[in-house]
Amino acid sequence: MRASANKASAKQLTNLLKKGEGQTLEFKRSTAELQGAMRSLCAFMNGAGGMVIIGVGPDGRLLGQDVSDATQQKIAAALDRFEPPAPILMELFDIGKNKTVVMLKAEAGNESVPFTFEGRAYERVGTTTRKMAQSRYEELLLERGHAKRRWENLPAEGLTINDLDRTEILRTRELAIQQNRISPDTSRDIGDILDRLGLRVNGKLTQAAQVLYGTRLFPDYPQCLLKMGRFRGTTVIGEIVDNRQEHMNAFAMVHEGMAFLERTMPLGARFPKGKIFREDRFPVPLDALREILLNAVMHRDYSDYSGYVAIVVFDDRIEIQSHGLLPQGVTLEQLSGPHRSKLRNPLIAEAFHRTGAVEVWGRGTNRVIAMCEKHDAVPPIFEERQGFFIVTFNATIAEAAEKTSKAPVTAPVTAPVTAPVLRLLELLFSKGTLGNAEILAELGLKNRRRMRENYIAPALGAGLIEYTIPDKPNSRLQKYRLTNKGKSLITKLKQEAGADEE
Repeated sequence: MRASANKASAKQLTNLLKKGEGQTLEFKRSTAELQGAMRSLCAFMNGAGGMVIIGVGPDGRLLGQDVSDATQQKIAAALDRFEPPAPILMELFDIGKNKTVVMLKAEAGNESVPFTFEGRAYERVGTTTRKMAQSRYEELLLERGHAKRRWENLPAEGLTINDLDRTEILRTRELAIQQNRISPDTSRDIGDILDRLGLRVNGKLTQAAQVLYGTRLFPDYPQCLLKMGRFRGTTVIGEIVDNRQEHMNAFAMVHEGMAFLERTMPLGARFPKGKIFREDRFPVPLDALREILLNAVMHRDYSDYSGYVAIVVFDDRIEIQSHGLLPQGVTLEQLSGPHRSKLRNPLIAEAFHRTGAVEVWGRGTNRVIAMCEKHDAVPPIFEERQGFFIVTFNATIAEAAEKTSKAPVTAPVTAPVTAPVLRLLELLFSKGTLGNAEILAELGLKNRRRMRENYIAPALGAGLIEYTIPDKPNSRLQKYRLTNKGKSLITKLKQEAGADEE
């Protein structure tokens, strides 16, 4: 029998009645309404879980009823009409005068979702139970199959170790050792590392290995696509300021996505009191954006070849979009509070976890909210739209950019510079002459090409830095230093900071 009878506490019942009916709680007068109770339980199991209490009026008034052996058998017979078998817990509460209240509890997050009652699936919308659309039912069936045989751990036909990014794999190893999340005895052999990460099974590389480290994603993996766009105005019909679409692996998506955001967002001028160097202050904290981008890359639905990850920047907001809805049993409301971590792609998530990039405790969205509050930024909005999970950071991008461009701290010296260039200038002002490797280490960068494109080249082009060996730009001994123009810019910024404090 799938139901068990236990004595519920008076305190538990009182607290439930005070809550009233809602998304996860429904009252029924008696077992005469048993059919409706079963449909609601079906909806609860297909959603966030919930409870039906029989013997309570719609207003929360205790009614109770006679619950005989025949009554319990009737309930058990109704539970037999669930498919797959439903793990419903039944509890009885004696309210006196031979009257009993029946509590039927349905847990969320069961791997057998979707459930049906008498051959039909139901879902909960607010306080209403309704028949589930066929398309949604089929989607949940696919998710059930995915949980048992996930797309990420299927063999990647034709994929060899030579098709993977060796440098990124070795970087994963080094970071994992630093985080004590892989044995320091792990060799530098690529195959051995992949085995330890669960990305090679019985000698065959998995789809997860391709997603994480692949170097040739198109045309076989068109869903490994990152779209990045900056639009003037507040809609996609506005002027396109920056637009890039490229197929790349998951680690590259994070690197390139963050570079795009740093390049696109305006940098506010802020000098903390008592310090001589400018503090980078973006409209939205970079760590919060990185956390959401990591989640988008790790938890999206890779089984749909039409999917992608998108970073869209408007004048008034930043949106990070990832294909696929939230996992079954996780609601949008839960993301703003404590919730369980439910991984769609455990292998992909584990690789990022080994590097120290993320936790596995389901606290990512809570940390993002805390970061925004500490930064005096508006917490993000979580939505599901047209098959995508979308996180929106509301921020005045255009207005802040205009203020930066008009600020007198830069106008007399040079045109407005990007945040990466300012970081480089401040580093050279502090440290003096530095080479490529030193700059990479000091700025915490991993990608030399990214450093060249976003830091070195723009600073050279603006005449803010110069080569120490100008006639041999590709010399292995090459280093960089500030020009007089670059020194003037930093000096001007310091002066403005002092004036602001006064």
